Amino acid sequence: MENIKYIGVNDHEIDLFEGQYKVPNGMAYNSYLIIDEKIAVVDSVDSRFSEKWLENIDKELKGKEPDYLVVHHVEPDHSGSIAHLMDKYQNAKIVTSQRALSMIKAFYQADYIERCVVVKENDTLYLGKRELKFFLAPMVHWPEVVVSYLTGDKVLFSADGFGKFGALDVEEDWACEARRYYFGIVGKYGVQVQALLKKLEGVEINAICPLHGPTLSENLGYYLDLYNTWSSYKPEKEGVFIAYTSVYGNTEKAVMILKDMILDRGIYNVSICDLAREDMHEAIEDAFKYDRLVLATTTYNGDIFPFMKEFINHLTERNYQNRTVALIENGSWAPMASKIMRGMLEKSKNLNILDTGVIITSSVSSETLSQIKALARELCK
Repeated sequence: MENIKYIGVNDHEIDLFEGQYKVPNGMAYNSYLIIDEKIAVVDSVDSRFSEKWLENIDKELKGKEPDYLVVHHVEPDHSGSIAHLMDKYQNAKIVTSQRALSMIKAFYQADYIERCVVVKENDTLYLGKRELKFFLAPMVHWPEVVVSYLTGDKVLFSADGFGKFGALDVEEDWACEARRYYFGIVGKYGVQVQALLKKLEGVEINAICPLHGPTLSENLGYYLDLYNTWSSYKPEKEGVFIAYTSVYGNTEKAVMILKDMILDRGIYNVSICDLAREDMHEAIEDAFKYDRLVLATTTYNGDIFPFMKEFINHLTERNYQNRTVALIENGSWAPMASKIMRGMLEKSKNLNILDTGVIITSSVSSETLSQIKALARELCK
């Protein structure tokens, strides 16, 4: 990919991406330069890094000027520097979808209609030896999104698809942070991701250039298979994820006993999370990763503990489905937790909510132990 240059930036100033996702290793805002008879800048970066981005462009162009700025996605971390480029390079044109053009105007109070090439499904942009072919990708994960395919080099510019948390100057496992990114940000839109994947069937891809995370150029089948699994809402692995809240430690005690019983039965993929203390979005990631989920919480003010309520809302908002779910409740005088959790999940598709559950009355008793043993047996069938 000698004619594609990376001109993006790493952000180590950010603590919460989109105001909620913890990013201890920062974020990358990716932008690329395609150099042919025509020169195309592919997406911009967050406005806090406009100057650095323009420096990167100047360094690569060595006095030349870009002909186009291709805008795949108008979310401000990717469009925040558009005006800076358009002001500097007065002959450059924006290439984007009709919906994106109106969104750029709404965000930045700038009307580029006279300097815009609007693209539709299967439109192409001539660059010289290569062309960019465009595919509309509405609601992956915003309505204006397009992706593009560079002929010759066979490179897919995938917008937020195949992105991950983390800056590019930090070494870390791709799948973990890409999974958390996908289910946190894109996960609600599995149907739309599937539609895009179908459009790309038969397209020979040598590399994927996302707007966050590294360029993917080896073992692409692995990444495509993961995206197909995630967007189909299929479990990625066999295993049990236990999400719990505990006020005085009794629900936690039951969870630990259940975990040991499951391990004793030979299921070694068992993960647990204290929802009040651990990262909520890591918990969402694990819930989608495994094929079995246990929810354990207390009745609280006639409802369920707030962190559990938030967690279940996150799952249902992201179309959680195709899993087996078990419920553990702790209620000292009027247990309601199982009923409420079941009700919150009842509209979800293809969930097998087990009748076998556990009822804790304040603390773990011999009766509780018998119920935990029965639940472990049911989960390990």
